[in-house]
Amino acid sequence: MVKELEVGDRAPALSLPDQSGDRVSLKDFMGKQVVLYFYPKDDTPGCTKESCDFRDSIAPIKKTGAVVLGVSFDGQESHQKFIKKFTLPFTLLSDEDKAVAKAYGVYKEKSMYGKKYWGI
Repeated sequence: MVKELEVGDRAPALSLPDQSGDRVSLKDFMGKQVVLYFYPKDDTPGCTKESCDFRDSIAPIKKTGAVVLGVSFDGQESHQKFIKKFTLPFTLLSDEDKAVAKAYGVYKEKSMYGKKYWGI
């Protein structure tokens, strides 16, 4: 069973490559608020809507001093295309082995139309 994080829990360490291949760690943002969101796949309907909602809300988010980081299982090239296609003004991280999603408790067994599967 996957343990979900709760309010007040310490965020698990995170060090992942971004869309440019540079490693990004949570410790890089020490003292800042980080909006970390997980999504299953670049350029799919629900994930695109979620990412574009963050894009459209970026001004008030930045006013608070927070940064937005998106995390999916896609690679660097996919992230580059997704950012360009939808003009996403924030960093996307590649969690190709799903280790970070598992550490955050967001990769878990789900059910759709009676079929069980693992995902975000």
